[in-house]
Amino acid sequence: MAKKIILTALGLIVVVGALAGIKVMQFQAMSASAATAGPPPESVAVSEVKEVMWQPTIDAVGTITAVQGVTLSAEVPGTIKRIAFESGQIVKAGEVLVELDIVTERAQLQAAEANADLARTNLERDTSLEKSGSIAANQVKTSAATSKQSEAELARLKSIISKKTIRAPFSGRTGIRMVNLGQFVGNGDAIVSLQSPDPVYVDFSLPQQRLSDLTEGLEVRVVTDSFPNEEFNGKVAAIQPELDAVTRNVKLRGELQNPKGQLRPGMFVRAQVVLPNSDKVVVVPATSIMYAPYGDSVFVVGPPQAKEKAAASDSEKAADKDKAADGKSAAAEKPADPNALVAEQKFVRLGATRGDFVAITKGLKPGEKVVVTGAFKLRNGAAVVINNALLPNLSETPKPNDT
Repeated sequence: MAKKIILTALGLIVVVGALAGIKVMQFQAMSASAATAGPPPESVAVSEVKEVMWQPTIDAVGTITAVQGVTLSAEVPGTIKRIAFESGQIVKAGEVLVELDIVTERAQLQAAEANADLARTNLERDTSLEKSGSIAANQVKTSAATSKQSEAELARLKSIISKKTIRAPFSGRTGIRMVNLGQFVGNGDAIVSLQSPDPVYVDFSLPQQRLSDLTEGLEVRVVTDSFPNEEFNGKVAAIQPELDAVTRNVKLRGELQNPKGQLRPGMFVRAQVVLPNSDKVVVVPATSIMYAPYGDSVFVVGPPQAKEKAAASDSEKAADKDKAADGKSAAAEKPADPNALVAEQKFVRLGATRGDFVAITKGLKPGEKVVVTGAFKLRNGAAVVINNALLPNLSETPKPNDT
């Protein structure tokens, strides 16, 4: 009986020991798994850092002005008898636009012509009598003065009549007429705006620091939100000789071809002065930049750095020593993944912007891969996996799409 009790006790001890050993091994495996476990890699889209040739430009905002533009007005008072144009019409130089009533002036002109004829006749008669000694020389001078006075009055009336016919001083497009038939207009009353459509000027200002780069004849590019898919090209026509004393800016004027008349005086535009030299620059997509008060940065994707590999190697060696008794190595249990990628944060210095790209003046080298989408969820050293399915279309000259 005692022997059976001893054997049963020994059996229970063996079973309990086996169960305890299994549990210890499970706990050790869980502890090892927890030590090596981490968050799953983040999915990101990447783009390669490129070195390209950029022709430097100077950006500004400008205003379109007409090469020839004026608001026509009445020089003399009168009643509008005829309107010979429509609003928005293209007219040629010298074309009649408005005629004022000249009935009174025509009657006055007839009287003035009669007075002028009489004065000329009297002057001829007195000149003839003076030669024969019949009249004094002073009488001839009086007749001459009267003749000149009548001629001047005749010229004045002809000038008034001429000014009552308002003509286009140059070819252009009329604006909205501001008068009606039968309306009385006084001196200086506006009638219609007249603007020459082609070519046009673009006026803009640049800081004095760019004066050394500016010369007449440089290329000018202009874009406007009114016609987002078109670019208008021209040349720098003039540079103001003096600077604005308040802003320290210099004013420039570019001349643009405008054959379709799309650019209108007063229109707001974005202007670029294209400098003649080309520079080699390193560029990245603008969406890859992480802006922050302490400095701008990007995430570069690549294999773990050498120091990280060294630390991992030291860990594996220590683990190998601990498991030497079992004849197993840590490396054999968990081989290194040759395709593992991590994100490294690098601070950069930004340069010019062109379309969807930003120039990097310091911090990156051509060939590196930067995160374009998904950077907001990364931290330095985070594991990543590349998925360029959501990579956006990038262009140096993007066009808006309203659809």
